[in-house]
Amino acid sequence: METDLPADLLGRARAGDQDAFGALVAPYRHELQVHCYRILGSLHDAEDVLQETLLSAWRGLDGFEERSSVRTWLYRIATNRSLDAVRADARRERDMSPRINGLVPPTPTHYGEVPWLTPYPDELLDVPDPTPGPEAVVESHEATSLAFVTALQLLPPRQRAVLILRDVLGYRAAEAAEVLDTTVESVTSALKRARATLDADETLSERRAQPPAPAAGSPEERRLIEAYVDAFTSHDVTKLVAILSEDVWLKMPPLPFEYHGRDAAIGFFQAVVHPGGRRLRLVHTRANGCPACGIYAHDPTTDTWRATGLVVVVFAGDRISELTRFEVGEMPSFGLPRILS
Repeated sequence: METDLPADLLGRARAGDQDAFGALVAPYRHELQVHCYRILGSLHDAEDVLQETLLSAWRGLDGFEERSSVRTWLYRIATNRSLDAVRADARRERDMSPRINGLVPPTPTHYGEVPWLTPYPDELLDVPDPTPGPEAVVESHEATSLAFVTALQLLPPRQRAVLILRDVLGYRAAEAAEVLDTTVESVTSALKRARATLDADETLSERRAQPPAPAAGSPEERRLIEAYVDAFTSHDVTKLVAILSEDVWLKMPPLPFEYHGRDAAIGFFQAVVHPGGRRLRLVHTRANGCPACGIYAHDPTTDTWRATGLVVVVFAGDRISELTRFEVGEMPSFGLPRILS
């Protein structure tokens, strides 16, 4: 998991060479951002905390005693900065408005508890050293899935950090204790409680029991996503329902409404999808290891296509097991413009 440190790079950085410091931390920037995202559940918050982490590291470089690697030292700063951000953030109020785009949806089966959740672009997941340590037990694909990141948000902050350090990154108990400035016994106890909570999480348990999704970029995945695009853009509820799994989840943060199961999905789509509605266009991208689409609606006044949101599509075998729609403000992170001509 570690990267060898050039002999003179640390010395030059300590002498005030910002370019040397940039080279020192560059191999870890992406993985640190992913780490902050897992703790915080928000790409925007993760970007802010990453910048705070790097500034803190720059200012505290003289305090780095080289008893651990630069990577572990940076993870210690990033983890604790992330936990500080969680503690400082008042519980975000949920929008309980009963309307979606002016339409009244049916009563949801669940109310989401993580309205701050945002998607994470796959291109940012391409880190230089994605190999986890020897203690990792969570598969890399699951570790960035929306279901897993959502489940993490429901853990107490310290348990959240411990589980990520131990089960995702594969740090040994002693290493995790060093990062969190605590004891091995405390880490072991927190990990036990965190694992028990995740094992009881309904969405995550269902996902773990489902058949695997088609390989990313495979002909089967392309066929399935095109079937979804066809059904969605043609406002065809029958086609849309036909490609959903029996235990499908529909989610739409920051709105708290969630619908679980095909019957609930049918009721939702029948209420909010109207034949002959606006002309729609979907632009392909990827988020959290899954296919995603930027949604655009035709504006007849200007003859342009205006962004309306982003949907992440999760497959289980040859069926859609989860659809999560995010607001238009998430689209710039994926390089998707507000308007298409």
